[in-house]
Amino acid sequence: MSINLYLEQSGLAAVLRGQEIAIEQTVTALKKQLSAAAAPAVTWSYLVPELGEGGACSLFGQLADEPYDLAATLGQNEATAKALAQLTVVVQNYQQTNDSDWFGIYQKRLNPQGETVLVKLAYFGAASRAEFPLTAEFAAISNNSTVGLTGKAKVINDVTAYLTAGGEYYTCDPKVLAEACLPLFNSKGELAGIIDAEAFKRQAYHTDALVRLVAICLVLPGLLPA
Repeated sequence: MSINLYLEQSGLAAVLRGQEIAIEQTVTALKKQLSAAAAPAVTWSYLVPELGEGGACSLFGQLADEPYDLAATLGQNEATAKALAQLTVVVQNYQQTNDSDWFGIYQKRLNPQGETVLVKLAYFGAASRAEFPLTAEFAAISNNSTVGLTGKAKVINDVTAYLTAGGEYYTCDPKVLAEACLPLFNSKGELAGIIDAEAFKRQAYHTDALVRLVAICLVLPGLLPA
């Protein structure tokens, strides 16, 4: 997908007008780093928070007894392992920017129960829920699900002000003060997943930080597992 088409389809064209060259340069740099990086160890399971009544909200600081098993959702094979390794490189590379305190890559796919969800494939930061349902009901409280349904980016640079103004927000970590949630599109322009970035400071996601996130969104669809 072209830079201009991504910006238009994601709703970020006005915010990042004139940043096309910067995005292109960042994409090129990211691809070089990916090709040069040694394959990291792949994580097939990770800890998740206990979910509250009805499974709607995470209970911050309370971990579930059982980790989330990615292999059950993705299938464990060489091609998937290679994809997860590349996603891990993207996550590690982004962590070095210090833009965010939490970052995750999610793919739209069916879970073992046959539900269409956003599945967290790779991340850094505190333990967080593994799946976000792609339903209107869950989108009412979750930016991840909203972006996964609409394909439109959601950037909140002051979570406190957003909540005060009546905005709905899925709070996993109360320290989060800013969030940027951006869509991933496949070559047909269909939603393939999302990225979610969170910061413990306000006003974290303006031009330069968004340029880096958009570049990631342009590279990721070609790396996602089949």
